[in-house]
Amino acid sequence: MENFSLILAIVVVTALAFDFTNGFHDTANAMATTISTGALKPKVAVAMSAALNLVGAFLSVEVANTISKGLVDESGIRPEVIFAALVGAILWNLLTWLVGLPSSSSHALMGGLIGATIASAGTGAVHGDVLVTKVLIPAIAAPLVAGIAAMLATRFSYTLGKKADGKSAAKGFRAGQIASAGLVSLAHGTNDAQKTMGIITLALVAGGAVAPDSDPPTWVILSAGLAIALGTYLGGWRIIRTMGKGLTDLQPQQGFAAQTSAATVILASSHLGFSLSTTHSVSGSVMGAGLGRKGGVVRWSTATRMFVAWGLTLPAAALVGALAESVCDLGDWGTAVVAVFLIASSAAIWKISRREVVDASNVNDTDEPAGVVTTAIAAVTPPPAGTVVDDLTATIPAPAAATAEPAAPPAAAV
Repeated sequence: MENFSLILAIVVVTALAFDFTNGFHDTANAMATTISTGALKPKVAVAMSAALNLVGAFLSVEVANTISKGLVDESGIRPEVIFAALVGAILWNLLTWLVGLPSSSSHALMGGLIGATIASAGTGAVHGDVLVTKVLIPAIAAPLVAGIAAMLATRFSYTLGKKADGKSAAKGFRAGQIASAGLVSLAHGTNDAQKTMGIITLALVAGGAVAPDSDPPTWVILSAGLAIALGTYLGGWRIIRTMGKGLTDLQPQQGFAAQTSAATVILASSHLGFSLSTTHSVSGSVMGAGLGRKGGVVRWSTATRMFVAWGLTLPAAALVGALAESVCDLGDWGTAVVAVFLIASSAAIWKISRREVVDASNVNDTDEPAGVVTTAIAAVTPPPAGTVVDDLTATIPAPAAATAEPAAPPAAAV
């Protein structure tokens, strides 16, 4: 540890700051549907998620090794490059949190790292095969697989519950939803906390503090787990609102199906070392669950904005990371300028967010307008028996009964 320089310390602190933003940015992945269906109270949900995020951080290091050893060439990467990458990732996380869009913190981090690495060492320092097989392909496959699985699971859940008492079935599915949400939280800690472990380990290798090809040290695992748990506990209420109410209206059966499908996909990917976006997986499963219920709909206007954010995440974070690295490359004063810019930008975003506060007290409120496609689908699709028609379905007043008494004629004028 004698090589632990000031710049390396700054990089580690910045990486933990990113991990913190990752926590509150992605709380929605684990708890949005649980909160929206009323299975858990908001503050209880985020506390449970935070604890399981911390536990999940200790379960595996496969994803961390993908980041630290596989994505970019360790040789020639300086700590300043890692710092620039983190700047791009943090700013993208904060901007998408401000507008309530569930984008991928993982892709923001990898985009920042790719951009900063190219600016520093050229395109040859990025391992394209790893980028394609362990990042881009899972980014496309994860929401599709999770969405199809959630849609099928939702239909199966409603089929099983046809003969069950409505209240008893809903209570049972809420209990199952709590368990599946806990599994998603555990999976999130296993997958996302590892990305910060990987980036810190890469910085330690670049700074000469640990040997190349090393696994993350224990203190790195612990600090990353604590940072993401603290961020999760604070709750990213804006994104929770979008995920829980903005995409579709979920019943307990749908919430259980969505969470279980997403957790299965995330845990399987973590075991294989895929740097999967938990946001993509959970968003896909929520939309699949919305389509799986007869009469259920997806608000495609919100989904479209979310898809655009997904497509922009890698290139936008890469661009900011590359620009930050270009300034850092000017010397210590350049790194100081980038640090000041990061702090000032983060403070400005936070101040703007105070104009319209979203917290545990109003997280389930939404005034999301229904799109044309959503309204049309809801209007022609009959809801299942025994369910309450939601506000997206047009209500047509019933015609007057044929046997109704005719209105009395007006009194004759005197």
